[in-house]
Amino acid sequence: MKKKKILIAQGGGPTMVINKSLVGIIEEAKKNNYDILGSKNGVNGIINSKFVELTEISKEKLFLVENSPGAALGSTRDKPDKNYCKKILEVLLKKKINTFFYIGGNDSSDSLRIISEANPDIQCVHVPKTIDNDLVLNDHTPGFGSAAKYVASVFAGINLDINSLPGVYLGVIMGRHAGFLTAASSLLKKKITDGPHLIYLPESNFSLDNFLSDVDNIFIKKQKCIIAVSEGIKFSNGQLVGEKISKLNEKDAHGNIQLSGSSMLGDYLSNQIKIKLGIKRVRADTLGYAQRSFLGCVSEVDQREAKKLGKESVKFLKQYDSSFSICIKERGRNLNTYNVEIGQNKLIDIGGKTKYMPDYFINRKKNYVSNSFFKYALPLIGKKFPDFGNLI
Repeated sequence: MKKKKILIAQGGGPTMVINKSLVGIIEEAKKNNYDILGSKNGVNGIINSKFVELTEISKEKLFLVENSPGAALGSTRDKPDKNYCKKILEVLLKKKINTFFYIGGNDSSDSLRIISEANPDIQCVHVPKTIDNDLVLNDHTPGFGSAAKYVASVFAGINLDINSLPGVYLGVIMGRHAGFLTAASSLLKKKITDGPHLIYLPESNFSLDNFLSDVDNIFIKKQKCIIAVSEGIKFSNGQLVGEKISKLNEKDAHGNIQLSGSSMLGDYLSNQIKIKLGIKRVRADTLGYAQRSFLGCVSEVDQREAKKLGKESVKFLKQYDSSFSICIKERGRNLNTYNVEIGQNKLIDIGGKTKYMPDYFINRKKNYVSNSFFKYALPLIGKKFPDFGNLI
């Protein structure tokens, strides 16, 4: 019987656990005696025939790779259209690939949809990853738990700093049009008086007047205010705040307004606080790439689940002949216990679609999160944290 030949690639922004899924696929494929190829820099490596042989990779090498953040095979921001996917198919057929595993987010799953529709004989398997946690029909995605742990840790540290020297701190967090990662800033609060005191999400319309009023009220009461702001906050007319204040309106490789990589939004909001509220000590940071690949802040839950999805995606080949996306099934509102159930989705149902924070994760004033969000997210960041306290 002819050996199955598989190809693995990684796409989009790296995460702290993307390589766990990669190694999970490789280990399970080796058990089944598959020939394994990797593509350098995602789908870009496929059309340029840049491959690495993975069949004989050692256990020692896999151990180092799986515990490293970043994409070990390299990634890409290429967003293939039909012509691009046609080139991918030509190479897959030439290399006699039976199954193509692509570890990625929304756009990666949509690329697989195009490929699988063009040639159903090549099985395409999407393995989710994104720190944004914005894949539909997924309870949560590998990469989010570790990024959430990092964001929560940053804001816990900022809280201790602001307790020492009172003022206003504003942190701008990744996530594009989904607020999950920004909401995670709240997860390590010990007391109700701890920061963040205010959280602004893309799912709720942003008003500068309301924002300034909220900050003013908190600062008058506490002489401090810690604020978490999503990079994707928008006005009631749907316009991104970052788009309105940007002079350049730079776009990324996918044609989206460039939200990250700039201090613009934080600088704008902090200046508004200084000018209109007269508060002198105001600091703004944009958290940046460290949210994706910070070496010292990985969730053990995230690691375990990322590898499990990689392994299960290979096991599912025996159950499904068609293309699919592996997933962690949604828990819905049943959040009192934490159980993970692995399932699969059709590529057409998830490709290019975005999941948003549900209303019941957001408070009534639209400036913080609800208890339901804590129940949802706390199990994902794990339990390995340094303890901390204060004297005053």
